[in-house]
Amino acid sequence: MFMQKKKLFGNNIPPKCEYCRYSEKNNSGKPVCRYGSAIAGDTCKRYVYDPLKREPQSMPTLPKFTADDFKL
Repeated sequence: MFMQKKKLFGNNIPPKCEYCRYSEKNNSGKPVCRYGSAIAGDTCKRYVYDPLKREPQSMPTLPKFTADDFKL
């Protein structure tokens, strides 16, 4: 049987121009296709996923504990 290799952020990543190898951010911070072939919100035929362009989710804040929480 053929085992599919698990990708870095999972196998079901929807294509977005933000994660494309050929996208660049403009002055307003929005991704723009280097070739100008993508329509806003769509992806083009040249889409290649680049895991280094993904920004990790922020860590959840930890609750504040007091000394009374640890007493029996």
